[in-house]
Order: sequence, then structure tokens, then C-alpha cells
Amino acid sequence: MRSITRQKPFTEIEESLKRFNQVYIIGCGTCATMTKTGGIDEVLEMKERLEGLEKAVTGWTVVPIACDGMTDVTIKENERAVRKAGCILVMACALGVHRVTMYTSKPVIPALDTLYMGVEEKPGHFKEVCAQCGQCVLGETAGICPLTACSKGLLNGPCGGTNNGKCEVDKEKDCAWTLIYQRLKLQGRLDLMRKYHPPKNHQAAPRPKHIKL
Repeated sequence: MRSITRQKPFTEIEESLKRFNQVYIIGCGTCATMTKTGGIDEVLEMKERLEGLEKAVTGWTVVPIACDGMTDVTIKENERAVRKAGCILVMACALGVHRVTMYTSKPVIPALDTLYMGVEEKPGHFKEVCAQCGQCVLGETAGICPLTACSKGLLNGPCGGTNNGKCEVDKEKDCAWTLIYQRLKLQGRLDLMRKYHPPKNHQAAPRPKHIKL
């Protein structure tokens, strides 16, 4: 599973950095590198663009995994350059941004928007597979999540617009419920197609999410 991100519009980043003349940049060597939003190339490109705005980039680094304890180690190793900066620009998912805030009192500015959790189907192509809703139905839908695989998020079979196994919203996309049907048929469990799934109870995954084991 990967955190899928995209870079914010540069005008938005520029606005967020308006009051800061010195910036330290942190990228991520895992998810953001894979999605080409916060790896070495993207960090260096950001450095060049900020310098074009006459910002002083006091330093930069790409943490192997920005959302784990390596971030603390990296910030300590680069303490002098971080101290010179007025803020830290983080080119990682929201988890990485949060992790950086745990280890510094400086303002932390996200350069990316986190879109979803996904898997890589083929090089450079990522697909959402889980909405982290807290009410998993994968056992009854043959491992295909209708909430994410269906363009309309339908929980009880296909809409009337499905045509020859293709989605009404995106005709290049396979209908999620056709895929579920085919897999359930192969498993000899087509009776599950008739099972009713009630509307999602959004209180099942309360916010802020927290669990104590």
C-alpha cells in the first residue's frame, strides 16, 4: 500500500511560503518517490523554483521513509541547516508532514496533497483499493471494494448504466460490479450478489480516529 500524492499548485505553495525567506526542504524516499512527487528529482526542482523566487534554501534531504522514526534522525543530522530555515517544506504525504511536526517547532508547510491509499498495478500506475471506512465488505465482494472500485461507490450491485462490463462514468474502466460478479461466480458464491449492504455508518470510523490496543 502506498500513499498517493500530487503536488499542490505552485501558486499555492508560493502563497504558503510568503512570509518565509529561508526554507528547508524534506522529501520522501518511498511513496512520494514512487509517485514522482517528492523524490530527489522533485526536491531539486522545487529548490530551483524557490530560488527563482529569491528564497534561500538552507538545505534539503530525502528521508528514506518520511512517516517513520527516520525523520527524527534526519532532522537531527541536519540540525544546523534546519535551524537556519524559517520553515520546513515537506514533499511527502500527510503522514510525513505530521511526523515532521513531531520533531520541530518550526512551521511545517505541505507541498503535496494526499489523495488516497493505493497499489501499483503497473509501473507508474496506481489504483485506490481502500477508503479505510472501518466497515470492510471485501469478504462478500470477492476482494474488490465497491466503495473505491465503483465510480459511484455503489454497495448493492451495478447501476443501470453499466454496458458490456464497462462503467457508465468512465467507458474505459471495467464495471466494478461486473468484476465482483465474475469473481464470485468463479468461487461458486453468486448468492452473495443478493445480499443487501446497508448504507455506510460514518460513525463507525469516528474522527479523530484513534484505537487503543
